[in-house]
Amino acid sequence: MNIAKLMIPKVSTVFLHENNTVRQGLERFMIHGYTAIPVLNDKEQYIGSVTEGDFLRHLLAVHTTDLKIQEQYKIGDIVRRDFCPALQIDADRSQAVETALNQNFVPIVDSRGVLCGILTRKNLITYLAQQ
Repeated sequence: MNIAKLMIPKVSTVFLHENNTVRQGLERFMIHGYTAIPVLNDKEQYIGSVTEGDFLRHLLAVHTTDLKIQEQYKIGDIVRRDFCPALQIDADRSQAVETALNQNFVPIVDSRGVLCGILTRKNLITYLAQQ
């Protein structure tokens, strides 16, 4: 199985950088309607994902939904680095299936940890059904 052929390339995905503000993250979630978004560092390496729940916990902790105040906080402060682990682009079929069983999308990285794209559960199931 060639993951590169199944994944959605990075240029076609939505992602955040750890130095983006919480306001920017909230706006991106509102625009796209996703429940989780990959987060990258300044070297474009995947560091984790941020979810709607992460934003909710943050808003409850700071006691305000004022978007102007959310500009003071960074995505790096709320990202869960252990959530939605990535797979190497050369991972095999069994690794992809095992990982996709536990998450809606699988971030795909190269040997440097740089995000190449995401493999959605839907794309993987479609591929497996055609085999």
